[in-house]
Amino acid sequence: MTLQNPIVECRADPHVTLHTDGYYYFTASVPEYDRIEVRRARTLDALSSTDEIATVWTKPDHGKTSDLIWAPEMHYFDDHWVIYFAAAPNREIKDGAFQHRMYGLVCRDDNPLTGTWEPVVQIDSGIDTFCLDATVFKHQDQWYYLWAQKDPVIPGNSCLYIATMSDSTTLSSDAVMISKPEFDWEIRGFLVNEGPSVIKRNGKIFISYSASATDERYCMGLLSADDSAPLLDPMSWQKATSPVFQSVPEKSIFGPGHNSFTTTPDGSEDLMIYHARNYTNIEGDPLWDPNRHACVHRLSWDENGFPVFGEPQTQVALG
Repeated sequence: MTLQNPIVECRADPHVTLHTDGYYYFTASVPEYDRIEVRRARTLDALSSTDEIATVWTKPDHGKTSDLIWAPEMHYFDDHWVIYFAAAPNREIKDGAFQHRMYGLVCRDDNPLTGTWEPVVQIDSGIDTFCLDATVFKHQDQWYYLWAQKDPVIPGNSCLYIATMSDSTTLSSDAVMISKPEFDWEIRGFLVNEGPSVIKRNGKIFISYSASATDERYCMGLLSADDSAPLLDPMSWQKATSPVFQSVPEKSIFGPGHNSFTTTPDGSEDLMIYHARNYTNIEGDPLWDPNRHACVHRLSWDENGFPVFGEPQTQVALG
């Protein structure tokens, strides 16, 4: 089977969950930044044409979640659905950044497209600064929250933090920084570590993340830790010194990043869902350019058990 990229057009920050019911659930930032949309399909290539699509939440006209709805992710948290997203009260820049904070939406019905979503809950990291791009993962019966946030002292837009969780919208530990923008490829245009995503394989926990400005300089880095290590200890995390996924001008694939991980339906192959553009002549701020498209990529693994990302492709052969 061959998948043609993109799999969904004009959807940035894509997140895919392959649930136990056999459906791929997809959500992403919409170009208007005004709502949260969820769709599902039995195959990844059917996500673009599926009629199973629903707007599960729309921003209010006023208040702290009334603008710039960014990077929703939908996870199944033990026995219920939860969507994590970031929102701002307006588009004003304060302290060198937007005013985003992190929020959660919970649905306790089996089908999140038709179910009831509870009122929005703010997720407090203990640091009152610009923050976004939350994801979660479970390890050794403990849920972890992983996100990007502006450090009050460190220059730049965001660093990566981790904390434990007591439930799907409450953190149970202090925020621990595990990565900051420091290499040349992380500070092009903006000093950024954001968009973390987790994949566990071969006795290790891997965190991919995105770096630099959201144009053709956007790229992906990688953190890793032994799965027996204390994950709240920054020393447990090793950081690759070079980007693992970046633009390929010869294929007109620019700014690949902000990914999530999934598998083929039978679980035999590991896949990455990411966004990219197919041109560089962006007018104005790249944030307002709608043409970041959701794409798929197949991972392989080396003899040391590390993921091999390779280059983004226009077509991806599976099986």
